[in-house]
Amino acid sequence: MSTPPNFKPIVRIGDKDLDGHKAVAYALADIKGIGVNTAFALCRVLGIDPLMKLGFLSDTDIKRLDEAVRKLHEYLPENVRRWFVNRPRDPYTGKDLHLIGADLIVTVRNDIEIMKKIRCWRGIRHMLGLKVRGQRTRTTGRTGITIGVTKGKK
Repeated sequence: MSTPPNFKPIVRIGDKDLDGHKAVAYALADIKGIGVNTAFALCRVLGIDPLMKLGFLSDTDIKRLDEAVRKLHEYLPENVRRWFVNRPRDPYTGKDLHLIGADLIVTVRNDIEIMKKIRCWRGIRHMLGLKVRGQRTRTTGRTGITIGVTKGKK
């Protein structure tokens, strides 16, 4: 079976090579910072069929999709933006941002370093390698050589 001449097996969106054989929404979900629900919402905003194969999109649609992925916070409606983006009220700019890929990784790493530097509770937990979000640590999250419960003499 041969592929049609206008089919692209690999499509580059958001600085990531995506599989052209996947549906648009599920291919977009391979980008770090974009999940399936975000991808479906983005396709709905742009008027692209989310279940169509990514490789069959035209070059203009791919360009529109790439720009929308990079600036997702600008493409969402105002009433949805606040709770849908992954960085609402950015502490440096005060704007609602949606970061993807390497930008997301670097920003999260910088946030953790700042928390460590100011020695807030979460920063101290990160420094010690403990659970940060209030989970129990008595029985889970043990690392290294774990010694089980020992019984005393009878």
